Amino acid sequence: MPVCKTLFINFAVPADGKIMEMTHTITDTKQSELKTIFHGLYEKYNHRELIKPDPLQFVYEYSKPADMEIAGFLAASLAYGRVEQIENSVQNLLSRIGKSPYGFVLNFKNKDSVKLAGFKHRFNTGDDIADLILLLQKIIIESGSIEKYFLKFYDDGDENIIPALSSFCETLLNMKKGVVSQGLKFLLAGPNLGGVAKRLNMFLRWMVRKDDVDAGLWRSIDKSKLIIPVDVHIGRLTRILGFHTHKNVSLKTAVEITRRFAEIEPADPVRYDFALSRIGIVENCTGRKRNGCEYCELLGVCKRRTDW
Repeated sequence: MPVCKTLFINFAVPADGKIMEMTHTITDTKQSELKTIFHGLYEKYNHRELIKPDPLQFVYEYSKPADMEIAGFLAASLAYGRVEQIENSVQNLLSRIGKSPYGFVLNFKNKDSVKLAGFKHRFNTGDDIADLILLLQKIIIESGSIEKYFLKFYDDGDENIIPALSSFCETLLNMKKGVVSQGLKFLLAGPNLGGVAKRLNMFLRWMVRKDDVDAGLWRSIDKSKLIIPVDVHIGRLTRILGFHTHKNVSLKTAVEITRRFAEIEPADPVRYDFALSRIGIVENCTGRKRNGCEYCELLGVCKRRTDW
């Protein structure tokens, strides 16, 4: 029997000339091929010792779940920019906070803002971090943890985590008394603001999934509801794989990509996020043919590209 390796994408061209994707069907054989590729990447990269330089590394600097949760939220919030810059900024912030991020947040007072003075990560400042910590303090006092507060908005009947994440971020921002800085809005830029919410979806992946990489501290949320955190690497690689056709990613793109992964892994659509992203972050893939491509797990897919 011949092996089918075709990914069918049907388009319709409306009157305004913009191409709209109408259907996208991965054949059973294609699903099998992709699952084999993804499983190989998972086995290769999805190991605790290979987490660096991912900001998830900072979660494992602590042993208590409460500290891990707070450290994870702060690390994910700053996960934008160059990898080295992210590592340096998160390390800087956590060193200012001390041995217990949870204790620092719970006992934080305005006078403690001096410990954050001079902190800067691109366009976020120590003042933004202080504002964020005060909001986290409020929800910890009210609910005991970020997870328990997040569950107030979670409905297992929702198709995905987006409504809960939107309500969570919107409610937090509404708690802020006085003027809400642009920096704080950026740190809590949920789906309700129209963006892809990569950093927050990444935090949820860390907290909800449990394997050798993801911490799995949260036990009450179905991992099938997660949305893939789409950064430049995942956006480019999934476009190569035919999961979407957009040059600029949006929340709609993230949902589209997640659904494609769900066809392959329905119960755990973000399972392969960390491993696949290593091709871009660690192997420095730019989507263009170069030396080293012959060793890449996606070589067979790339060879079928019309622009290869």
